[in-house]
Amino acid sequence: MTIWRLTTMDLHELLRRLRAGESRNAIVRTMHVSPHTIAKYHRWATEQGLLSGPLPDLTTLDALRAQTLGVQRPQRHPNQSSVERYRAEVATLLDQGKNAMTIWRLLHGRYPQEFTASSSAIYRLVSAIRGEQPPVVTLRIETAPGEVAQVDFGFIGYLRDDQTGELRKAWLFTLVLAWSRHQYAEIVFDQKLATWLLCHQHAFEFFGGVPQRIVLDNLKAAIIKAYTREEDPTVQQAYRECAEHYGFLIDPCLPRKPQHKGKVERGGVGYLKQAFVPLLPDGATRSEANRQLRSWLLTEAGLRVHGTTRELPLRRFETTERAALLPLPTTAYDPAEWKQCLLHRDSHVTFERSYYSAPARHVGQTLWVRAGLREIRLFSGNFTLIATHPRATQPGQRFTQPDHLPAHLAEALKLTRTTCPAYAAAIGPATHQVVLELLASKPLDRFRTAVRILHLAERFTPPRLEAACALGLAHGDVQLGTLKRMLEAGLEAAIPVALPTSPAELLVFARSPEELAATIAGGASWN
Repeated sequence: MTIWRLTTMDLHELLRRLRAGESRNAIVRTMHVSPHTIAKYHRWATEQGLLSGPLPDLTTLDALRAQTLGVQRPQRHPNQSSVERYRAEVATLLDQGKNAMTIWRLLHGRYPQEFTASSSAIYRLVSAIRGEQPPVVTLRIETAPGEVAQVDFGFIGYLRDDQTGELRKAWLFTLVLAWSRHQYAEIVFDQKLATWLLCHQHAFEFFGGVPQRIVLDNLKAAIIKAYTREEDPTVQQAYRECAEHYGFLIDPCLPRKPQHKGKVERGGVGYLKQAFVPLLPDGATRSEANRQLRSWLLTEAGLRVHGTTRELPLRRFETTERAALLPLPTTAYDPAEWKQCLLHRDSHVTFERSYYSAPARHVGQTLWVRAGLREIRLFSGNFTLIATHPRATQPGQRFTQPDHLPAHLAEALKLTRTTCPAYAAAIGPATHQVVLELLASKPLDRFRTAVRILHLAERFTPPRLEAACALGLAHGDVQLGTLKRMLEAGLEAAIPVALPTSPAELLVFARSPEELAATIAGGASWN
């Protein structure tokens, strides 16, 4: 601070201290004025007779300095506080134990014509002198109709589950249209991705349209990784797909900046928690609460006079904002969850304890699973679709497409106890009869033997297997080893046989049991 740029208030304080006999070093420490400035003003004050007698008021002192030194009072910057020039005097009064309001009154009394500052200006100056942080200046941003919606979750306590009757934690999903302040809300039992997506669908259907941009915080259902100084946020693939389907932009807040979505923080979740949630009856179920909430949104919330817009949110929405929303897509949205899963050695991924096949060439790779409400889609790492399955309705279900497996495994998959006879019949009647006898065998299960016999057709051709089975039936030996040795030696063609016209009959008694019983009872002989 130069000699000529001291404010009139600072000059008045300097003269007061010089008159009180304070040392130069003490004034330097207290007023932060250079020793050179103090010396110059000390000489000037001595010449003007200001170190004794009554000290003139600020206006007279300012005029005297301008007349004798040719210096005008420094002009205050438009953004500088009007009480900044009283800082030293206010600091002294604070040291004397005076509070802000008392200081304001004292300054008004001392300088009735010059001091016109408000008490709040003195409060801010007092806070600054005490080292308190000044209030942060904020900017309120208003957007055009249909441009922005803000969305959030808020915990509201416990509600009863409709199915189990148990009390469960409940959250309030709220989406507020920034222009009209009309809002959609729904009570849910979790904040999972599927719930998040379904609530968006319900909100858009409630409004009959879609906002251009949705502002949200960094909850895991939507944002995998928040903004950093170097990188954009990473959005959940499912939420990205939802945004592409409806046509809105995803606008995450900066980390720890909830004020970026203040309309839903205070006017959405906060408002509903204060005004609606206390109205819920004890023991209410979630479905009952949601029915009550839907009605309340269209009456009490929608028809109140909003504290900022001073208009009714529902009327503001109906007359202007509804028409500004993006239209709903023509096709229904299938909310989907995306997850990465390993394709195991059996050519299946495991998702929610059910199993879905993919082409065997991808075994060992990590695939993307898109889980819709009705359908499961599998994608390779570059998001190429490689398989589609219906979604399991219960854990443990397995969905396998035979063409996803290697040829030999796909064929094995097709051969079951039910399908074996049909495969055998396609080769010939003798093979069919052999397979039927093997499948009917008891108590040993000979299904695997029947399958191995059918595989002989791949090595020796179906006609040769048919001839071998016919020869085996004719000689009463259809063991696997016998048929195999016969085919290896080529004997099936060397000994032609006629195939029986019907399967071998089971051995039965020539006479009936009733006849035997009557003979024994009558004492007759049995021939």
